[in-house]
Parts: sequence; structure tokens; C-alpha cells
Amino acid sequence: MNIDVYTATGTKKGTATLPKALFEAPINEGLMHQSVVREMSNKRHSIAWVKRRGDISGSTRKLFQQKGTGRARRGSIRSPLLRGGSKSFGPSKIANFVKEMPRKMRRASLFSALSAQAKNGIIIGLESYPDTVKTKDAVKMLEKMPVDIGRKILIVTPEHHPSLIKSVGNVPGVKTIMAQYLSPLDVLGSRHIIFMVDAIAKTEEIFGAKEKPTTSTKSAQ
Repeated sequence: MNIDVYTATGTKKGTATLPKALFEAPINEGLMHQSVVREMSNKRHSIAWVKRRGDISGSTRKLFQQKGTGRARRGSIRSPLLRGGSKSFGPSKIANFVKEMPRKMRRASLFSALSAQAKNGIIIGLESYPDTVKTKDAVKMLEKMPVDIGRKILIVTPEHHPSLIKSVGNVPGVKTIMAQYLSPLDVLGSRHIIFMVDAIAKTEEIFGAKEKPTTSTKSAQ
């Protein structure tokens, strides 16, 4: 599969070939959904919290004697049944929302997401970007490209690119990410994906390594 490649000025220069192992993999919607749910769950922080019996300040003395008063058997003032007491079975900030997923499934979901977006034709290439930091030049480049300004645009770089990050940092909806941090959530959540040419090779180097075939030796008869 080929994609159009543009220069830093926004002019079309040529085409680039996408690796089949990454961008023409089988599309598994169920696996992609599972991976996105996992990533969103792992980013979740537990903020709901109520005070348990040990968090309430107050005496632990029994309020009145057990028998003879005709009243209910009452414990300490920290009881959840009393006003100002603790909360029974309330949420705790120690809740764990982390979900696990095998490495092969994570990579298969990423390949599936990249293949789905490549099939939709929303992936284009960027030859290079200069070291100058200028938001105006970055906006002009995006305006000449076949992308919708204001929608979510993902720019994939082979390594840390400070000038590009700073140039598009104030452009709404534009996000830069290194190839090694690609995830199905970012890929599927983007309206347009711009791969730097070197980032394609970097992605193939990190994720596209094929497994070595296993050789079986037969015993001589």
C-alpha cells in the first residue's frame, strides 16, 4: 500500500510504501475494542473516596451500657449508623482499574488499528521538518495537506522532535507521538495520521519484527 508524501511546505513530493505486516494485517474489531478499553482503564485514577471507621476522629468508648437502658446496643461514635460517623461499603481511593493484556494481543490490536486507518485512506506521509520553531509555518503546512484543521491530527515521529512538538503545540487537535508509543487508542481516535517517512521504518523496526521460523530436526531412520 502506498501513501502520498508531502514536504515541510505542504507540497506533494512523491509516495511511500507502507509495510504489509503493519498496515495490511487482519482487522479484528473485537480485539481493538478490548485494547482501547484496557488503555482507557489503565489511565483511570480513583478519586471517589469516603471515610472509613478508622478515618473518623472520635472516641472509641462505648456510648452507654449494653443492657438496662432499653435502647439499641450502641458501639462507638464512629459507627456508620450515627451522624458524623463513617460510611459503610463506600468507594475507596485504593481501587485498582488496571487491566492486563498479553503482548501478542497488544501488537495484533495495534496492527489491526493501523490497517483499518490505512484502509480508510487517512494516513499520509511527511518527508521531514526543519529545526525552526514556528507555529505559523506548521499551520501553513497543514492547510496545504489533505487534512481538516480543527479535527484530531496525529503526527508520528521516529524520535523526539522538539521543533515539531513546539510548532504544533498550540494548534488545536494536533498531537505528536513517537513511533514507539503508538497505541490503538491514539490511532483509532485520530481523524488524520501523518507519518514521517523515517517513522515508518522506525515503526517497522520496533513492531514489525517477524518471528523466527522454528526448525524441527527429524531423527535418522
